[in-house]
Amino acid sequence: MTTTSADQAAAQIEAAHAAYQQSRDETPQTRAAWLEALAAGLEQHADELVEIAGRETHLAEGRLRFELKRSVFQLRLFGDEVRRGENLDATIDHADPEWGMGPRPDIRKVNVPLGVVGVFGASNFPFAFSVMGGDSASALAAGCAVVHKIHGGHTELGLRTGEIATAALAAAGAPAGLFSTVTGREAAEALVDHPLVMAIGFTGSTAGGRALFNRAASRPVPIPFYGELGSINPVFVTEDAWNLRRDEILAAYAGSFTMGMGQFCTKPGLLFAPAEHEEDIAQILGRELAGKPTAPLLSPRLREGFDEALAGVRDTEGVEVLIAGNDDDAPAPTVLATTADAVRQRPELLEQEMFGPATLVITYKPGTDLAELASLVQGQLTATVQAQPEEDLNDLLTVLREKSGRVLWNAWPTGVTVTYAQQHGGPYPATTAPNTTSVGTAAIRRFMRPVAYDSFPSAQLPPALRDENPWGIGRRVDGRWEHPAEGGN
Repeated sequence: MTTTSADQAAAQIEAAHAAYQQSRDETPQTRAAWLEALAAGLEQHADELVEIAGRETHLAEGRLRFELKRSVFQLRLFGDEVRRGENLDATIDHADPEWGMGPRPDIRKVNVPLGVVGVFGASNFPFAFSVMGGDSASALAAGCAVVHKIHGGHTELGLRTGEIATAALAAAGAPAGLFSTVTGREAAEALVDHPLVMAIGFTGSTAGGRALFNRAASRPVPIPFYGELGSINPVFVTEDAWNLRRDEILAAYAGSFTMGMGQFCTKPGLLFAPAEHEEDIAQILGRELAGKPTAPLLSPRLREGFDEALAGVRDTEGVEVLIAGNDDDAPAPTVLATTADAVRQRPELLEQEMFGPATLVITYKPGTDLAELASLVQGQLTATVQAQPEEDLNDLLTVLREKSGRVLWNAWPTGVTVTYAQQHGGPYPATTAPNTTSVGTAAIRRFMRPVAYDSFPSAQLPPALRDENPWGIGRRVDGRWEHPAEGGN
């Protein structure tokens, strides 16, 4: 397989821009129909795609089928959102001579697509965060064109998925070039540098993401870079919860940090526990981990990174090995342990993501201020509290709200449902844009920007803002939401 040259990537970007210009004012119904065509195309070729993904990633068939189902569901959910016009945030303020700060002109606002979006696929989710995953789906739903950089960990799958997506869009009447794929480093750099690319979606490592983020910011005209870079997802167990549910908590924790061989961005990598005897933790976790299936990691590169990160934490002063893994092709889980006093002296222990089947337990003494410990943690996608309903945890929850995008109560973070209220993002270094999400319907808005129309005659307004509401979408009119029962044309 040949990689995409910089010139080839530029040609695809230019074709994408032409497709965007042709399609940017399409009706919500048409755009939703394109998303439905993509969903149907993935369903039609599910067996083929799952077979390729299994060969390239070592992931189990059940996991891959669920992930593909998730991608299909997401496309259809976004289609429903687009039909209702929710992503447009159409807002109408009629002229009001009695407005409190003086006469108000007729002013109306609507979100418009940004243009061409470059998307970088992830290594660990060959469907959900790859060719037709969240970033591509949300950018297309926004009305943008997409050029997707296929991850080298599953190139064959990426190319085939791209062919299926392109064919589905063409059959549905979308303009040629609206979606395409590229491979290789030159194309990746072209995506970030090309003046017609208006935004980037990225899921990957902190080092790689930060390099691209800096590159996007240093362009003559900087562009938004929506990067998910890494997260360790701490879990805080209170004394009451530990005393009542210790074994249950540790059993669930063992399942969560080993799910998918620990290669989830929401894997809980830190457990803060009020344990006086680490041997109890070792015994319980050892029992729970003994029957867990193992598999090779997704790629040799990921395995190399995991081994390096694991060694870095394991060899730090104050860290001991509770449960030793191994160097097998399918490595057994590793559990490391340290103390709250040790991480206060070396907070960098709380910054090292071990992307694989390993975790760090931090034991703390009874009476310890968990909010103070939480303040040592960097920005995260998630933070979890295992506690009892009657406890006063306001200080801890306030800190975790500042540190993470999703806070969980007596649950586990390794399930990220696609829904309206989902928030998959968090303060840096978890992401580069903590006020956005890459999962859920709100993800669409990343690839749009608002435009206000001041004192325009109705005939000159875009359909979403005309009083007659030809698209039949939900809108906020003079401060009140109006939601038509049925969509428009």
